[in-house]
Amino acid sequence: MSLEHKDVELIERIIYKNGDDVAVSIARSFERLEERIDSAESRIYSRLSDIEDKIEATRQDFADEMNEVKGEIRDFVRVRERAEYN
Repeated sequence: MSLEHKDVELIERIIYKNGDDVAVSIARSFERLEERIDSAESRIYSRLSDIEDKIEATRQDFADEMNEVKGEIRDFVRVRERAEYN
């Protein structure tokens, strides 16, 4: 039982068609993967931005607290100097 030329052409067409389907499927998979990567990257940058904001707020709170402590120390030094001169 040998294959006729017509049968071989039919088999080749099926193989080429499946090859195209596989290529399209792979391309779509890469597109979905790219979308997921973009989404993940966006979430990462958003979270980094939130962290930067929290760090800046904490830094500002710390600076305000330090300024209050400096003011209290200066007030204490002034009161002590006045007490020494009197």
